[in-house]
Amino acid sequence: MDDKEPDQTPFAAVSAQTSRFTRLYQSYLDKCTPYTAYRWISTGCLLIIFFVRIVLTQGWYIVCYSLGIYLLNLFLAFLQPKFDPSLTQDEGLEDGESSLPTKQDEEFRPFIRRLPEFKFWHSATRAIAISFVCTWFAIFNVPVFWPVLVVYFIILFSLTMRRQIQHMIKYRYVPFTFGKAKYNQRSGH
Repeated sequence: MDDKEPDQTPFAAVSAQTSRFTRLYQSYLDKCTPYTAYRWISTGCLLIIFFVRIVLTQGWYIVCYSLGIYLLNLFLAFLQPKFDPSLTQDEGLEDGESSLPTKQDEEFRPFIRRLPEFKFWHSATRAIAISFVCTWFAIFNVPVFWPVLVVYFIILFSLTMRRQIQHMIKYRYVPFTFGKAKYNQRSGH
């Protein structure tokens, strides 16, 4: 009678393979991190392929709409500062102090995003890929009148972007680096 216990349980084997695939996936992500333009170009191409799939199949509009709402949510998180000045200003008013620098000699605080660029790209690319896979299953092809979804998305986009731009103007922050003053370092000083 050979009652020898196996070296590895099935759960441990699956866990080891999952761990190996996770490490491999993370290594690919780490390798592509410095190539910002190429990452976004590939995501744009994936989005175009997704839209072509939607147009050619004439269906899965609810998947497309859900993707649009999710990408809008990601974009808004990308535009917002990590520490909301409206919340800190309200707290500062209670304490009798302001959180934003009001004089030239006060400390400069850089703009820190609530959602960093890499996480924005990764989440957007993953969402587009999942949406593309969903278009291959009939269960996600819910019949809807797509012009209503398009009009609703345009209204939602315009209202949320208007509110975000007003917030940016009110608290004087610009989430983009182009158009900002650049200072050259003097050599020898």
